[in-house]
Amino acid sequence: MTKKFPHLKQDFTASLVVFLVALPLCVGVAVASGVPAELGLVTGIVGGLVTGLMRGSSLQVSGPAAGLTVLVFEAVHQFGLPVLGVIVLVTGVLQMAMGALRLGRWFRAISVSVVEGMLAGIGLVLIAGQLYPVLAAQAPASGPGKIAGLPGALLDAFGDSGSLASLAVGSGTVAVLVLWKLVPAKMRAVPGPLAAVGLAALAALLLDLPVATVEVKGLLDSVQPPPLSAFGELAGLGVLGTVVAFTLIASAESLFSAAAVDRLHDGPRTQYDKELVAQGAGNTICGLLGALPMTAVIVRSAANVQAGARTKASRVLHGGWLLLFAALLPGVLNYIPIPALAGILVYSGAKLIPVRALAALWRESRGEALILAVTAVAIVAVSMFEGVLIGLALAIVKTAWVASHVKLEFVDKGAGPVEAYLSGNATFLRLPKILDSLEALPKDRPVRLDLSGLHHLDHACRTALETWAERHSASGTEPVRLTAAR
Repeated sequence: MTKKFPHLKQDFTASLVVFLVALPLCVGVAVASGVPAELGLVTGIVGGLVTGLMRGSSLQVSGPAAGLTVLVFEAVHQFGLPVLGVIVLVTGVLQMAMGALRLGRWFRAISVSVVEGMLAGIGLVLIAGQLYPVLAAQAPASGPGKIAGLPGALLDAFGDSGSLASLAVGSGTVAVLVLWKLVPAKMRAVPGPLAAVGLAALAALLLDLPVATVEVKGLLDSVQPPPLSAFGELAGLGVLGTVVAFTLIASAESLFSAAAVDRLHDGPRTQYDKELVAQGAGNTICGLLGALPMTAVIVRSAANVQAGARTKASRVLHGGWLLLFAALLPGVLNYIPIPALAGILVYSGAKLIPVRALAALWRESRGEALILAVTAVAIVAVSMFEGVLIGLALAIVKTAWVASHVKLEFVDKGAGPVEAYLSGNATFLRLPKILDSLEALPKDRPVRLDLSGLHHLDHACRTALETWAERHSASGTEPVRLTAAR
């Protein structure tokens, strides 16, 4: 056995660590998404037993992700749980198709600022939304509404004993997560999220706190494959737009996670197209089971690597542990306080906001920092999908602006013609600046305009320069002499 599976001991130990990290996160993401807690476990199980067995990235772990919580909640609220299964199923099929067409590598071309802005926006909405369960209050539907309503919800909480108990449990959970790295090393063998939820459940039980807890139906009762009638909803633009959003965001998050995980170990590198197929296969099965969508999750993946995992066996085993727990001990979930799960997601949301990266980006490139900030704000103000599209549009405009860098120099010797030299890339984006400089030249002086230094001259610029030359020559001076672009 040792010869056939030389890393079995390391992978077995790592699988237990990942299971303990994944358990509260699977449940927390499901509750925050507005679906039964068991469906989060189903997605975690599929992420381990199906996606975990497939080729792509050997050490990253898949399951329900906090990054999709906001989008899933909106989809369930707008279309219903049966249609969510259809959306996840079609998302999986599209991911497999993109992987088969070798499009996985192209996700690495997405602007890092847009991706970080997307994560920051998700983090802000996640924090704002999950603070309401911490306060035992009802969250408004819109992102701006959630943020605007927080002060009032906090004030109301201080007048209600149940809300205060919920706030104490949620705040205590966040405090444990923040301070867990300071406890002795032997205690840190227990993952922070599990310790935080366990302590919260114990406190709620011993002190008989009036806080809401997770409601459990049972694994088989929660699994509801989407009916055939739900597939008819694909004719609606709203459902199709949600499918596109799920596909792009889940794929980008998984492949960016793979790149991050690759930096944590020296083992085999990720095969991006195969990883996209693996994620698609997992989402297809999750859709058939009516479960949550999956992505690769950096928290679980990092825990897997840091626990000493060497092969994909660790993530497959973690799926097995989730299945055993869901089958044998589902009643344990009834003791988990909802504000504790909300506290975990508030903490997870805060970690999605790249405060340090934004500060560094502002020093290096304010344009990129602006894209990050606008993407995040747009996601909060409008929605996930539209916010990402706005960020991508800004990134394209910025790239076009930078690529159209052009330099205009004048040499005036006091006598004879004024010599003008254009170099770089002359596009319509820089045309106003070029024309302002040329039109400021004296009307009674001949001009020689040298375009030989241009790498690119678009049609709009060429036409505008020729028109300016005709006007300047018509003023009675010697005709403008143009040296053609190479």
